[in-house]
Amino acid sequence: MRIVGDSPAAGGDIVDKRSRGHNHAAGGGEYTANSIMHSISEGNFDATYAAPFAVLGIRTNGAAVTGLRYLPDGVALSPPKNSLAREVLRQIEHYLAEPEFVFDLPLQIEGSDFRKRVWRVMCEIPAGQTLTYGEVAERIGSAPRAVGGACGDNRIPLIIPCHRIVARNGIGGFMHTTGDAELGIKRWLLSHEQGVVPE
Repeated sequence: MRIVGDSPAAGGDIVDKRSRGHNHAAGGGEYTANSIMHSISEGNFDATYAAPFAVLGIRTNGAAVTGLRYLPDGVALSPPKNSLAREVLRQIEHYLAEPEFVFDLPLQIEGSDFRKRVWRVMCEIPAGQTLTYGEVAERIGSAPRAVGGACGDNRIPLIIPCHRIVARNGIGGFMHTTGDAELGIKRWLLSHEQGVVPE
C-alpha cells in the first residue's frame, strides 16, 4: 500500500491500494455471533452487493473505502450511493471475472503500526499464493498468534486479502472465528484465485 495522505479526524491513513490479483458462503453454516457479519443494517452501507460467496457491504466516506463486510443471505441489496462505491463494485466484478485483477482503490485504514505492517504484507501476496501466519511473523519479527489477530482485525477484507494467510497445517481461521460460513468464504476465495471452480 502507498500512503498518499491521512485523515486526522478519523484517526486513519488514506492509502492508495494496489493489490496483486485477487454462491454464498460455501460452508453452509450459521454465522457466528462474534463475527463481523452481525453488522447488517442497510443504512450502514454505501452499497450492498450479492457476490457468489456472500453479500458484500461496502462503506466509504466519499473519498476512501472505510470498510467491507461479508453479510449473510437475506440482507437487502442496495445500489451504490456514491461514485466511489460504484467503482468498488466495478472492481469487485472485475476480480470475480479475473482473480488476478489488481484492485486500485483509495482506502482509509485504522489500526496500530503493527497491524498496518501485517496488512502491508497481505497486499504483497499475489493471487493464487499464500503465506502462513508463521511466515508473516518471521518477516516482521513477531509471533504467529499476533499475526492472526491482525488478520481478524482487517476491516477491508478481499481488497486487503487476509484470506491469503493460512495456518501451517490447514486453512486457519477467518475473521476471528473458525465458523463454517466464514471458512467457506475463505475457501471460496482461495479456490477462485487458484483457478479451481468453487463449489
